[in-house]
Amino acid sequence: MNRELIFLRTFAVATVIGMVGLTSLAFKTSGNQKFSEIDVERINVVEKDGTVKMIITNVDRFPNGKDNINGRPTNETRKKRSGMLFFNEDGIECGGFIYDGQKNENGHSSGLSLTYDQYDGDQVMQLITQDHMEGDKRFVTSNLVFNDQTGKTSSQMVPRMMLGKTGSGSNGLFILADDGSPRAMFYVDKENNAKLDFYDEKGNVISSFPEK
Repeated sequence: MNRELIFLRTFAVATVIGMVGLTSLAFKTSGNQKFSEIDVERINVVEKDGTVKMIITNVDRFPNGKDNINGRPTNETRKKRSGMLFFNEDGIECGGFIYDGQKNENGHSSGLSLTYDQYDGDQVMQLITQDHMEGDKRFVTSNLVFNDQTGKTSSQMVPRMMLGKTGSGSNGLFILADDGSPRAMFYVDKENNAKLDFYDEKGNVISSFPEK
């Protein structure tokens, strides 16, 4: 009887040790893991020290002020959208990619934005597209925008140069003053006329080519 008890105890201990070992090996498996398909709500890409460097997220898990990332609060007023956020070596947000689109009472509204931020500030370069309906009219704008940052928030951001299509249908290069007012525009209007216009500080055209 004693021998049987000793054998059973030894067998039980060996079994437990073996299970623990196999479990540890499963979690320590090195190398790339391959999946045919995976469904996730959010992915945090981190460095070995735990610093978050990129977030891929759905709408519900998009950080908007309730989350602290790398020990820093996130933007409380930012709308939740699906997309990606980027963080630099100091753990500070430095850009992102967001998009949305849905039908509404006017027809639809959609947008896409890829931004790059200045250090510890808001975006200084932005690739943006907006598409929305107002009644029976559709407005689509697509621009590469360069901004001046006078502070850390988007309310202190001033567009200085835009390349792309405006809501009025003009395609071209638009240069603005440090207060955001237009100064020069080289563009093709919706009637396919090529124009070069210069403006004063009050927004009046002071010179054009070809002359009107």
